[in-house]
Amino acid sequence: MKIDHHGGMAMSNLQIKGVDEGLYQELKRLAADENRSVSQQVLFLIRRSLAQRHREKQGESAAEVLLSLAGSWEDARQADQIVEDIKSARRSSKKLSEGL
Repeated sequence: MKIDHHGGMAMSNLQIKGVDEGLYQELKRLAADENRSVSQQVLFLIRRSLAQRHREKQGESAAEVLLSLAGSWEDARQADQIVEDIKSARRSSKKLSEGL
């Protein structure tokens, strides 16, 4: 890990050449939707992709994670009792009763 002269972590710069206009506009829209700058969005996408690659190398895909969770919820109540408990725990909202 590099330390800069202010004692913080040193950051590198990355320049990407040859980005076609369509891809750039798509990144720009996506960044705006996520309230990020284009640079922040590109870093987010790179980090997410690298994390996914790391998970795949570990041998556990997203599907495998979901499958491992299947059936892990145990409850002595019957399904209809769980649904009734959920419904009875709900609170009405004045916002919703007046419409959206």
